[in-house]
Amino acid sequence: MERLIDFDQHWLLYINSHNSSWADFLFWWISDKYVWIPLYLLLTALLWRRFGWRNTLIMLVGFGLAVGLSDFFTSGLLKPFFARLRPSHHPQFGSLIHIVNDYRGGRYGFPSSHASDTMALGLLFSMIWKNKKATIPLMVWVAFNCYSRMYLGVHYPFDILIGLLIGSLMAWLSYRALYIVFDRIKVADGEAVNPLERS
Repeated sequence: MERLIDFDQHWLLYINSHNSSWADFLFWWISDKYVWIPLYLLLTALLWRRFGWRNTLIMLVGFGLAVGLSDFFTSGLLKPFFARLRPSHHPQFGSLIHIVNDYRGGRYGFPSSHASDTMALGLLFSMIWKNKKATIPLMVWVAFNCYSRMYLGVHYPFDILIGLLIGSLMAWLSYRALYIVFDRIKVADGEAVNPLERS
């Protein structure tokens, strides 16, 4: 456990210490969830163009399930259970952290809900869309979000890693749930193909 803590602190300090005024602005902006609303609208529009409104509305429920479960599992269950202080709240280590705009986040940080939520959304869209041209930029988006949380000093690398694993699991579970729902709709409507097979 001591080796893991040392690893986490070492790499966080390495990332967090490479700071500048322009990077402060950039990663503060990237870390803001509301900045990405246009992206969410764009992804919804792409789904609508390919699958139609009814299928898109069902898929949006799947996205809500993936992100909602991801956020609940990380923030609602694991953070209070493990009660691991964010680096920005650590009584000794926190003094070594570069803080941006006096932002320190909530008291506990393990695992990262930013990492889990963005991975759940990005991976689920990639599984539905099935195209590298969509997958690569979405995974880059996830990576930048994760890096921003370490740059801002509010998450350790291990917080991020476990958050990514949780988000991946929730994306997969939500995809399987959507597949089952669309299979049942296919039977009820007499359609030949599940839309997730057609994508």
